[in-house]
Amino acid sequence: MDAVGKDGTIKHVMSGVNPQGCVVTSFKQPSTEELEHDYLWRVNKALPRRGMISIFNRSHYEEVIVTRVHPEYILYQNIPGINSIDKIDSSFWMKRYESINDFEKHTADSGTVILKFFLHVSKDEQKERFLARIEEPEKNWKFSAKDVKERQFWESYMEAYEDAINNTSTDYAPWYVIPADRKWFMRAAVGDIIVGTLEELNLSYPKVSDIEKAELNKVKNIILKEDN
Repeated sequence: MDAVGKDGTIKHVMSGVNPQGCVVTSFKQPSTEELEHDYLWRVNKALPRRGMISIFNRSHYEEVIVTRVHPEYILYQNIPGINSIDKIDSSFWMKRYESINDFEKHTADSGTVILKFFLHVSKDEQKERFLARIEEPEKNWKFSAKDVKERQFWESYMEAYEDAINNTSTDYAPWYVIPADRKWFMRAAVGDIIVGTLEELNLSYPKVSDIEKAELNKVKNIILKEDN
């Protein structure tokens, strides 16, 4: 959702993480190249390497949210058999949910832990944040007239979010719906879930073998014998 505080949440929650182990990918409107592939292609490319944390600012769920509200966007994806909006029915969306679940199941089975956060801001709070972006010069750059236009479809977006969450929240890729009207609470809730998940992984530093320890002692002795 717009003006929900995605960027600020990423900045605050992940500020204590070594940047060498964390990558943030922001998914904008699909490029010409991306539209020449299936909608999961660009997301698959951004999956983290082993041992890395990958954060998606927006994601493949745009393809069952924005396109659900504006099905005409689907026509740009050159999908066989889908040449008019009339062809985009309920079965089309169910197939997309199934594809997303299969994709996330494969990703999870391959060793990636998946957490999905829906930061839910109320319509009244979003209104106040939009007004702040207009009235406060330092926030003007954040404002887009397109965001206000999308408010006209609020109910449609809520239905799309509810349907997507109900059909794609799984044990291996759960959804967490986080109230976002109070930024401090939203950030604390997201951080708590991430920390709890990391603790369950039982992570530890790499162990050094006896041979490597012996080598370290040799190097230590060489350093101690150096002339000061």
